[in-house]
Amino acid sequence: MLAVTFVDKAGSGLWGATAALYFTYVAGLRTAEIGLLLGVAGAVGIAGPPLGGLLADRVPLRPLLAAVQALRAVASLALLTTTDLRLLLAVTAVGSLGDRASSVLTKLYAARVSGPDRSRYQALNRTVSNVGWGVGGLVAAAALSTGTTAVYRWLLTGDALSFAAIALLTLRCGEPPSPSRVVATGGTGAGTGAPAAQKSAPVAGPHPWRDRRYLAYTASEAVLFLDDSVFQVGLALWTVKATTLPHEAVPLLLVLNNVLVVCFQVPFARFGRTPAKARGTLFPLAAAYLAGGAALAASATEPRWLAATALTLAATAFTVAEMLHATVSWELSVALAPPTAQGAYLGVHGLAQAAQRSAGPLVVTGAIAAGPLGWLGLGTALAVMSLAQRRLTRDDDETAMSVPRITVSEH
Repeated sequence: MLAVTFVDKAGSGLWGATAALYFTYVAGLRTAEIGLLLGVAGAVGIAGPPLGGLLADRVPLRPLLAAVQALRAVASLALLTTTDLRLLLAVTAVGSLGDRASSVLTKLYAARVSGPDRSRYQALNRTVSNVGWGVGGLVAAAALSTGTTAVYRWLLTGDALSFAAIALLTLRCGEPPSPSRVVATGGTGAGTGAPAAQKSAPVAGPHPWRDRRYLAYTASEAVLFLDDSVFQVGLALWTVKATTLPHEAVPLLLVLNNVLVVCFQVPFARFGRTPAKARGTLFPLAAAYLAGGAALAASATEPRWLAATALTLAATAFTVAEMLHATVSWELSVALAPPTAQGAYLGVHGLAQAAQRSAGPLVVTGAIAAGPLGWLGLGTALAVMSLAQRRLTRDDDETAMSVPRITVSEH
């Protein structure tokens, strides 16, 4: 599954940095049409996590995950066949649905296989993911140096082939134990002495949409995932609009983020080994968010070296927050989910990141428009939400996490 992650993110690295350019120079779309295309795809993709999680509690996970990866491959290849906006809207929407669903299904597979070691696996997974993105991005940058439009088609084809490859890799994996299904064993076969065939049936369990605490937890997660928009949107725009630093500083800040995650995400796994440790980590997470907001506010100043120092500190603080939150989020989202409805619960949790991707850019650009006080306000709000989440999850050992983990094989 780590190999699946690497191939997946390497392929996404090929396409992620060039998607807008493909739609501009190959599909011939205008800027407004590209915005509409990506907006519709993002809106449809929000349904992917809950739908995927719901299905994962009812059918075997491995073939479901492979089918979703194959759907992503087909959607990517279909983009090569048309430049019609209406068809592109339909294809990108299907691809976004598969992309968001695959994310929660991959997380669910890892949680079922790794068990109590899930925090360390999550750290390894994020490390491999960042390496994959870096490799894909470097290949895309080298390919674009040719200056031809044909290279965009090849990059998109490479992305599609990566999805096909991970579908095949997934089928090579075993079906993980599923606590949401039980084995119904029949009696001994008449006259044969052999046991009757075993059948598995879904187990009725709690429903996440009726679990007010889990819904509130998911809402708080949508806020804490804003660190993603800070890196994707905030740092770049703030650097070029509010500081005197050259544009070349922006990719260096992103490289710093990537390097720190690769080097330290695995050591940070110890902060989320248990639900209690994960809750305790919400204190330093709040401090990291507050420090990052304050450093961004301080970067709008002279001289240039001071602005550069403040931006570096901000990028470092938000990267630390990203790593801490990834560890905490992984542990609590699984631990708070009842074993018999784990897929459905993680599907609902996946809505947090999907919602952030839609609303996050608006929040971050609003902070930029407000100036230094906007960044101070955002950092403070994230810190307060971290502490609120700790209070929200304070009694989890007495609820879902007190339920014994069922690990019944599908076989």
